[in-house]
Amino acid sequence: MSWLATAALAPLLWWQGRRVRRVAMRLPEAQGGREGIAGAGTGAAAAAPWRLLVVGDSSAAGVGVDHQAVALAAPLAEALSHRLHRPVHWRLQARSGHRAHDLLATLRTVSPAPAADLMLVVAGVNDASALTPTRTWLAALQALHDTARDRCGVRQVWHSALPPMGRFPLLPQPLRWVMGRHAARLDAALQAHVRGHAARRYVPLPAVPAASAGDVPAGWVAADGFHPGPLAYRAWALSLAEAMAAELGTAPVPSDAAAPHCMQ
Repeated sequence: MSWLATAALAPLLWWQGRRVRRVAMRLPEAQGGREGIAGAGTGAAAAAPWRLLVVGDSSAAGVGVDHQAVALAAPLAEALSHRLHRPVHWRLQARSGHRAHDLLATLRTVSPAPAADLMLVVAGVNDASALTPTRTWLAALQALHDTARDRCGVRQVWHSALPPMGRFPLLPQPLRWVMGRHAARLDAALQAHVRGHAARRYVPLPAVPAASAGDVPAGWVAADGFHPGPLAYRAWALSLAEAMAAELGTAPVPSDAAAPHCMQ
């Protein structure tokens, strides 16, 4: 869809956006700790965990489920530890409403804390909702990668794909169509942007089962019709773990020596 068509729909889209914000169910971020060690063992394995930093928006924060244990970061660390036969020290820095530039600002300003080897970025839904220009979004993600590398020592960054916003039950048409198209545009640009970068990867979302009228089936979407449900979080964590473990399986675990600092 062209920007001309979007402009023509602007008054209706503005009205629909205001109505969605007014009537939408407000779900909290998942409760529970935002840091832990998955697969802690003994001996050499326990002394050399992978250090995973998860940054992102409300989905990274677990909106849609009650506890971090069944959200994204903690199950991802557990699944990754199982596949790598190594402990994974995970930390979560996420907040509802955050766009890519908010993630960057947080990474640049929070108090120092132990380094991270790996970073997962969950971003794009709020940028798609705000119709953030593609170039602006990619620039913020590039700066996020550079800051994580320089300030935290992150060696590998995985970018999770954007969800199919064109199938979100909460959004009425044509708002659903417009946001879905822009989300797809950002997603395609992200894939092209990281292609060929040894330290950055794009990870597709797991396939969503078909449902009537093209909507997302029950269990894959939260009660608000917008965020992931418990089945989606589980499938998402396992899919990410498979992709990450495929590259990390033979990689040496970094040493703690001279490790930089980043986020708390």
